[in-house]
Amino acid sequence: MFPFEAFAPVAVIVGSLAVGGWVFTTWLRIRHGYPLENSWGKAVYPQKNEEMVERIKLLSQENAQLRAEIGSMKDRLAVVERIVTDESHQLTREIEQLRGPAN
Repeated sequence: MFPFEAFAPVAVIVGSLAVGGWVFTTWLRIRHGYPLENSWGKAVYPQKNEEMVERIKLLSQENAQLRAEIGSMKDRLAVVERIVTDESHQLTREIEQLRGPAN
């Protein structure tokens, strides 16, 4: 006869590793945008209703606005960096050139 009590801790460890592996692979699928599967292996897709489509549209518009704002902020930051790193006489000369000829 086999002492089944000796295999109980092994069964617990193997079971917890299996559940941990399932949780980890599900997390990876969600993180990288892969479709999830139900217990029968069929892909589970979220239901698209009009509210979700509208929300996606609004988020896409907001994303485009934020990208444009970040682009303008990068341009402004480049100007500030140039001002800080340029020598003062070169900056003064450029400002005077922008003012135009003396009146």
